[in-house]
Amino acid sequence: MRILLLALILLLPSLALAGERLHLEKEYQAAWCTEGTMEFVLDDKARVDCLTDEYAVEFDFANKWAEAVGQALYYGIKTERKPGIVLILEKDTDKGYLERLQTVAEKFNLKVWTVTPELMRSCQQNRMQ
Repeated sequence: MRILLLALILLLPSLALAGERLHLEKEYQAAWCTEGTMEFVLDDKARVDCLTDEYAVEFDFANKWAEAVGQALYYGIKTERKPGIVLILEKDTDKGYLERLQTVAEKFNLKVWTVTPELMRSCQQNRMQ
C-alpha cells in the first residue's frame, strides 16, 4: 500500500502537467518537420527531433526552454549541423520563456522558431480539404 501511495504522489504532478497540454510534442514535430527526418537516432541512441540539411532541431514546450538549449547544442555537435529549437507556445504566459530563450540563443548562435496550436488547426484544415 505504501508503494502504491508513493507511486501516486510521484506520478500525479506529471499527469497533471501532461493534461495541460493541448497537443503532444510529437504532433507539433510532425506538423513542422515536413522537410527533415523526425527522430533521427544518434550513435549514442539520443534522438534528434528533426534533422534537416542545415539544422539539428529540438522541440520542447516553453517551460522546458533551458533543457532544449542543451539538447540542441549537443545535437548540433553530434550531427555537424547548426543547432535549432522549436519552442511550443500554447499559452500567452509562454512568451516570457521565449524571451529567455532568445537571450541565450543570441549568445550561442541558436536558431529559434515557435509553433502554436494554430499550426495544428491549419494542418487539420488542410487535411480536410
